[in-house]
Amino acid sequence: MNTQNITEELHQVLSALRAEGKEPSVALVKARMSVAVPMPAIISTIKSWKASNRVPKVEIAAQQPVNDSDAKILQLEQQILDLLQRVTSLEQQLKANKEEK
Repeated sequence: MNTQNITEELHQVLSALRAEGKEPSVALVKARMSVAVPMPAIISTIKSWKASNRVPKVEIAAQQPVNDSDAKILQLEQQILDLLQRVTSLEQQLKANKEEK
């Protein structure tokens, strides 16, 4: 069975929630993921994030796109997640720069 590592995506989602000042919850994380993640995996990830600010390695069964348009949608969703992470990082830099002044 093929697996898909979603550790980085989970880290991006949790970082984005923190940057927005939101407390991570199963519902918020699940809604922002580009793939379906089992609830126990989300719960253990949130616990680890809150305890040590790290995301454990999480792998799920790989989902195969049904057709070409599904593959394009998945690609676009990943691009959006990457862009959200970049925006979050820039917002944090701006906030840090404002606090220094």
